[in-house]
Amino acid sequence: MGFAYEKTDDEGSEHSQYDQLWLDPCISAVGEEAAPEVAEMLKSACNGTVYGQEAIDAFGDGSGGAQFDCLFINGSSTITFDGSMISGTDENGDLLFFHEYRFVDGLSLAGLMDGYLYETEDEDAGEFKYFYMMSDTPATTYHLEFRYGSDVDALSQYNEGPYAYWLAAGFPVDADEEMVKNVITLFCEENLEEMQTEETSFAGGSGTEEDPWQIANAEQ
Repeated sequence: MGFAYEKTDDEGSEHSQYDQLWLDPCISAVGEEAAPEVAEMLKSACNGTVYGQEAIDAFGDGSGGAQFDCLFINGSSTITFDGSMISGTDENGDLLFFHEYRFVDGLSLAGLMDGYLYETEDEDAGEFKYFYMMSDTPATTYHLEFRYGSDVDALSQYNEGPYAYWLAAGFPVDADEEMVKNVITLFCEENLEEMQTEETSFAGGSGTEEDPWQIANAEQ
């Protein structure tokens, strides 16, 4: 039996119906007055629409703030993990790829997080040759985070190369409201804790697509 995951999008965890779920942990951390701005900043940070060179042109090295594109790329809408087999379909349900993968080694994402690299020997795999899985699971963090592509070195960089500022996030296709609530709460709590630990402050932005929320360390 396989487990299928679908991309997150504007109808997913960032949708307005979940606004209060974003607000609640922010209120606990920064108070009611600042919470709406912080909540919008957190939503914006994981709701990017560009990656690779286009994102590098927009964000540079990220020191002034950046957004991560967390969608599936290269036409994938649903990705299914079934033992050693991984497959993907497009938004119409048509099969894009179907390959068997083997574990290769651990791999660090530019020192920010560690994951596990898998490879298929199929010569026609193209941009699905490698899957780079983070440690997230629905049982622990209520979602998956991963990358896939054809270049291991590029997959291991977060702000350089063709996959810059991209990290796919997916919910199980049968995710219920409780799972959505849990993943939003966890995302907020982890990032708010990190912001407070690193004395992070706003570096600018108005929350629009042209001028997204940005955060930076206080010394910036």
